[in-house]
Amino acid sequence: MPAIVETDDGFLYVLKFRSAGQGTKALIAELIGGEIARVLGFKVPELVFVQLEEGLGRMEGDEEIQDLLKGSVGLNLGLHYLSGSITFDPLATEINPMLASQIVWLDALLMNMDRTVRNTNLLWWNSELWLIDHGAALYWQHSWNKTEGTQPFPLIKNHVLLSKATNLREVDSAFNPLLNSKIITDIVATIPTEWLDDRAFETPEDQRKVYQQFMETRLSQSLLFVKEADDARISLI
Repeated sequence: MPAIVETDDGFLYVLKFRSAGQGTKALIAELIGGEIARVLGFKVPELVFVQLEEGLGRMEGDEEIQDLLKGSVGLNLGLHYLSGSITFDPLATEINPMLASQIVWLDALLMNMDRTVRNTNLLWWNSELWLIDHGAALYWQHSWNKTEGTQPFPLIKNHVLLSKATNLREVDSAFNPLLNSKIITDIVATIPTEWLDDRAFETPEDQRKVYQQFMETRLSQSLLFVKEADDARISLI
């Protein structure tokens, strides 16, 4: 249950609450996914940390929303609101195979299950395609099954752009070197310590290190998920 809010910098943001859905793990996935997409050159709304002060929900009449606000006191995540944007319609807008392949590669890397025909999580704004909502990515973090990093991503078969993604191997050769260890380290370092609260780890830094290791492993095994996506695309023909 995100909300459009105006913050003290005078801008509007789509606010993702820390107590909604999958909690801080969804925010971590949103942060890592969004910043990796930005490094690769995709259009992604600016991501900001939003401090939600205590007492904001006291006058809220809806109990569910009131509980959400109370439970989200502290640091949350905001995405710059793209006013006037429209949801991408694959039947109305033609996407070239290279861009489609780039987006499919990104989502296979992130194990993002939420870019389907039913919910594209793509916006058309200022005549450009923008990527939003990566909170459902990195689903391995809900079980901490580290072997997922070396596995294909079967759910890529449901990707809205898969049928057009004919340049995946070319994209892999171009994108993989861009995400070196330093880039991954820098992105993971931006995760707020207060979000790293999983009891499976002794310290927040232990949890942070697992994200680092997972992403590096995933990149080292990129040909596996590229082949999975290629095979899924061919089966659609």
